[in-house]
Amino acid sequence: MPDRIYNFSAGPATLPYSVLQQTAKDVVNFQDSGMGIVEISHRSPPFAAVIAEAESLLRELLAIPDNYKTLFLQGGASSQFFMVPMNLLAPGKKASYLNTGVWSKKAIAEAKLFGEALVPYSSETGGFRRVPSQGENQIDPASEYLYFVSNNTIYGTQYQKMPVAPDHVPLVADMSSDFLSRPIEVSKFGLIFAGAQKNLGPAGVTLVIIRDDLLERAPASVPTMLRYKTHADKGSMFNTPPCFAVYMVREVLKWLKNLGGVAAIRDSNEEKASWLYQVIDDTPYYRGHAEAASRSRMNVTFNLPTPELEKKFVAEAAALGMAGLKGHSSVGGCRVSIYNAMPQEGVKTLVAFMRRFAAENPA
Repeated sequence: MPDRIYNFSAGPATLPYSVLQQTAKDVVNFQDSGMGIVEISHRSPPFAAVIAEAESLLRELLAIPDNYKTLFLQGGASSQFFMVPMNLLAPGKKASYLNTGVWSKKAIAEAKLFGEALVPYSSETGGFRRVPSQGENQIDPASEYLYFVSNNTIYGTQYQKMPVAPDHVPLVADMSSDFLSRPIEVSKFGLIFAGAQKNLGPAGVTLVIIRDDLLERAPASVPTMLRYKTHADKGSMFNTPPCFAVYMVREVLKWLKNLGGVAAIRDSNEEKASWLYQVIDDTPYYRGHAEAASRSRMNVTFNLPTPELEKKFVAEAAALGMAGLKGHSSVGGCRVSIYNAMPQEGVKTLVAFMRRFAAENPA
């Protein structure tokens, strides 16, 4: 792939090369129809087959139980910050939120518009360097749900074990940045959502997996388009869906299945992360942001000895075909995003560069 670089951006992120090649053909002429995939009607049989296969693959890869609906929605994952409480919370009711970063803070702010948002755990005072361990937070059993963000792109933290909610309290998870990167037991959740632009496809579609009984919770005041039940009843076709993004999700899911599924990609992701963390642990030159027990397998964050060296590191890496390594503005430093489609060779190339850079640029 001489015309390709290694894209370590946090999102929109790198996509499988074979998927991009197939998409390039289908944008011009989809299934010899004489029309591109971006041109065909969402009501046509060819697109109906696309969205049906995407759902089928998703259900197969995650072993989604029959009593869950899968929805392809618009508005980005940020729209879920208000759709969740709009549908599942109500005035006079409360929900619990675990605050582990910017995205959970934004969700908490939205929840307060609809009910009481309890925060039984926050790592903000420590710089969001960790997520809670099991049993570290006390969840009010009267909560309508327990909300958390499974992986934090900005700070490089991730739950290695999912939180446990009290009986009858649904678990709601924002998995936008680690969805399908490892196996999960869907039946332990009430609702899962994920923007596509990390592990699933391009920006433009958000996946929602929701348990059937939660579809009935929305107050009568919720607008039609913002009800999960509206989209569940119409198979995500209440209005025109983001057809191109759904098509690409299908292609990525096909790619993932051919690799061996979610367990296989988990093993690859763990290897990639271990190589990076080994460099960080081998020398004080690179200082990881996240505490060891909370380290993300998707976003590896670290600092160099000085901001000047960080700037030089990012520039030299980019010149060598490794892009997207600048850290988020709120924490600085560097960030390496190694989502499912980042090939192991890309991480090996970066690791070699990191070792060489440290040797050639002493603090």
